[in-house]
Order: sequence, then structure tokens, then C-alpha cells
Amino acid sequence: MTAFFTALLNSLDIGLLLFVIAVGLNIVFGVLNVINFAHGALYMIGAYLGFSLIAMLGWPFWAALIVAPLGVAALAVVLDRLVLRFIYGREITDSLLLTFALLLVLNESVRMIWGSGIHVVEPPALLAGTLELPGGVLYPVYNLFVIGVGLTMLAGLWALFNRSRVGRIMRAASLDPDMAKALGINTRLVVTGAFAFGAWLAAVGGVVAAPMRAIDPGMGDKIIIESFIVVVIGGLGSFPGALIGALVLGAIHAFGGRYFPEVNMVLPFIGMALVLLVKPNGLMGKGAA
Repeated sequence: MTAFFTALLNSLDIGLLLFVIAVGLNIVFGVLNVINFAHGALYMIGAYLGFSLIAMLGWPFWAALIVAPLGVAALAVVLDRLVLRFIYGREITDSLLLTFALLLVLNESVRMIWGSGIHVVEPPALLAGTLELPGGVLYPVYNLFVIGVGLTMLAGLWALFNRSRVGRIMRAASLDPDMAKALGINTRLVVTGAFAFGAWLAAVGGVVAAPMRAIDPGMGDKIIIESFIVVVIGGLGSFPGALIGALVLGAIHAFGGRYFPEVNMVLPFIGMALVLLVKPNGLMGKGAA
């Protein structure tokens, strides 16, 4: 029973962190109709900026958690203005090719600035060590913090899209940009803001993941694959789908790694294939029953 409870907590830990990252990918697609291959690179840059602020400049973790995502969001605004604005409204294959090229450029830029070595970030002292939970389960405090961050972001995003004027404007611009423009909404500003917000979410995930995962130039490639699995399972462009897909993938990783370690690497792809066989648009995607 202890092993099952630990695996359940691990599934929440992995799943909610994936949700924070993958929901940014979904927001960008929903508002911009762009599948952003460079999303993983923005996650990676968030982790590297967090590492630089914490390990190299001596900033506290909490300051890095605020500043690094803002830096990545500012980079996203620059990329939007200089590069991505040329493919808005064009075929989705154009966005795939451009953002894949952008991914390669950002990956090489990271190697040039930080090198190809592996870097490690220690969790803050407040979140170090383990905590004994009911049933005698010992669980890392930092992993509980990650679960808390995921739940907080979930609540905040739900409130943003369902209870705020900004969320309604973003939804209107994604559903009918021409009508939104006719109503006086600055759709160009909404598009830039949505891309920057998606990048901010990816970078938050990068900084939060830094004390748990090795920071290396290939980490963005790994997370973009997992993020695409999340959105395929949940449904591309669906906010509830991003949550369901992330929790499903988190459970696959956690329980598969504990009970089926020999095939754990392929279980996410098997799960994605099974979902596509039953729901080609994903569990909560458009057209899903």
C-alpha cells in the first residue's frame, strides 16, 4: 500500500508539472493556431536562466522563480515580433517548419552560452529533505511543493479563462479573430500576449523542474515530446484536455516505472496510440464525443 501511495504522489508530481508546461503549448495553439515546436526550448531556457541566477549569481530560488520566466516571456515577445508574426494566418505546416527551425537555433544558442555540460540546482533549504506522510510514507518536500505549484497554476488558469476579462478576450480572439477585431479588441496585442504567456508557463516549469532534473541542452527535446503526448491524449487546444492528458501521462510514468520498468519507455506512446484509436481528436478535443 505504501508503494502504491508513493506512486500516486509521483503521478501527481509528474502530471501537474507536465500540465504547467503543456498547457502553454495548448494556449499558443488555441489563440495563434500555431503548433510551437520551440516550446521545449523555452522551457529549457527557463531552467538555464534559473540555474544562472541561483548557482552563478547567488540569487535565492524564489527570486529566480519570478525573474527567469519573465525573461523568457520577454524573449518570446522579441521572437513574436521578429519571426513568428510572418506565419500567423498561414498553413499550419508553415508554423511547424518555422518553430522547428527556431528550436534548432535556440538549442545551439544554449550550447554556445552555457556549454554542453550538465548542471544541477539544489532545492532551497526550506524545501530540502523529506516529510513523513500518513501511513509512514516518506516523500521529498520539494516534490510536494511541485504538486502545490501545479494545483495553484491550475486554479489560477481556470480563474483567468473563466472569471476574468483578459481570459474572455483571449477566448474571443481565438474563436473569431475578425469579430473580435470588429469589436475593438487589439488582436495583434492578444496574439503577442498569448505567445509570451505560453512561454512564461514553459519557463515556470523549467525553473521548478531544475532542482529535480539535470539541466542539459537536450532537456527541451525531451519535454516537447512529452508535451505533445499530453496534448494528443487530452485534445489539441483544450484546457481541460491538457490537465487530463498530463495526469494520464504522469500516471503512466509513475506506475509504469514502478510496476513495468522493462517497458516504461514505450508505455506513453502505447497510451497515446490507444487514445487515438478510440478518440482521434483526443479525450477532450474538438469533435470528441
